[in-house]
Formats: sequence, structure tokens, C-alpha cells
Amino acid sequence: MYAGIVKAITSLADEIDIEPGATVSKVLVKDGPVRLVLFALDEGEELTEHTSSLPVILQTVSGSITVSASSERHLLVPGGWIFLEASEPHTVVAEEPSKFLLTMLRGG
Repeated sequence: MYAGIVKAITSLADEIDIEPGATVSKVLVKDGPVRLVLFALDEGEELTEHTSSLPVILQTVSGSITVSASSERHLLVPGGWIFLEASEPHTVVAEEPSKFLLTMLRGG
């Protein structure tokens, strides 16, 4: 399997800073069965409509984000998450300065 690969983060929120008027991302894990990317968005910043070739989970770390997918809007607060199938068009908008974790799931 993936023996010997260990990475621990005690606080996701401390791994990235929110920059005024910007969207920032940081790849935390890119090997193995998942890819983890941490995002920091200032209030009003948006990831315009896009898709992923893999199924994904978006989980709010701090702040609040609105995820729009399948003609529905979902407000996610810290601890909230949403699962999206591969190829599902979606947008993400920061309702306030926010951080979220994107988990991309690779097939096993």
C-alpha cells in the first residue's frame, strides 16, 4: 500500500494565511490515494464554475463558503462539507474570509 508515508498537521487553519483580495492554495498531499489542497479566500473571492476529473470533498475549516452545484446552493460553515461527483460543475464563493480543504479522491 503506502507504507512509510506519514504526514500530520495539528491545525489546518495555521497552514495557510488569507491574503486581502486574493485566493491562495497550498498542496498538502499529492501522492497516494488522495490529493489534499488547502484554500484561503478573502471575503467575496470566488472559484468560478469548473469541474474536477475526480470525485471531491470540500470541507470548511474557517469562515463560511457557498458551494453551488446541481442548481443548489449550500452554505458551509466550519466542520461542514460537501461531496461532489467527478465532472460536477460547481462554484465556490467566500461569504467572509475563509479556509477550506479540498480532498480529491483517486480510484484504488
